[in-house]
Amino acid sequence: MEKKDEKERNIFERAEEFLQVFKKGAEFTQELLRTNEQLRYRVLQLEEENKSLKSSPKIPDKQYEELAKQIEALKQEREEINKRIKEIENENRDFAQRYVEVEEENNNLANLYIASYQLHSTLDFKEVLQIILEIIINLIGAEEFGIFLLDEKTHELKIMASEGIDETQVPSVTMGVGTIGRVAKSGEPYFMEDISDPSKINWLNPMVAIPLKIKEHVIGVIVIYKLLQQKKNFTPLDHELFTLLAGHAATAIFSSKLYSESERKLSTIQGFIDLLTK
Repeated sequence: MEKKDEKERNIFERAEEFLQVFKKGAEFTQELLRTNEQLRYRVLQLEEENKSLKSSPKIPDKQYEELAKQIEALKQEREEINKRIKEIENENRDFAQRYVEVEEENNNLANLYIASYQLHSTLDFKEVLQIILEIIINLIGAEEFGIFLLDEKTHELKIMASEGIDETQVPSVTMGVGTIGRVAKSGEPYFMEDISDPSKINWLNPMVAIPLKIKEHVIGVIVIYKLLQQKKNFTPLDHELFTLLAGHAATAIFSSKLYSESERKLSTIQGFIDLLTK
């Protein structure tokens, strides 16, 4: 939790730093624009003086040449300032874009932080699964997806909760078989490189498969088949959100399963004791 808090503080500090740099860049751009306007006005003045001097036969040619040199120097200086203004504007656009990205990252991490509290606020297994579904919809923007959990006895992955798909049509997955089975066996996430072609996506070959791990032990896989908003690829931010979500989801699922099993055993033992004491 301390590492996560530190990471969030670092992200907020980076956002603030980008904002300050962006403001300074905007102020510098305004200063350059004012200087450019002054130079443009001075060039016009010198050009007018040059015209006046040319119309006067009493002014020597040497003075014409000096004025021409001054005008040329000012024009070059103005061109340099215009060039610098364009460079600053490009830098400002880059900073603005990065600031938007950092702001989006902050919002997503804040939402995930809030969702994690909700996720760990219950030990009811079905309620935990429902909360995970809601987080995937709201935070990831998935439309069709499911949560596969590993059956320790059969070593098969079975879909336990889903959104937008018919669970009866989804087959169980053997460890190591297909994309989902390989992710469960290796513990490494899978992201389809080209998600623009839906024909490549099927039950065993989703666009995203994220392992649910407790340390190095895989207990299931979050599988996504379709997003609400069509994207061409996944960003590093998407990868980070998937990883953080999977970590919280795995812990919540594991804890709720243990609690449910202990409650059943306790109920059975209590029933047996009641039977013996009657």
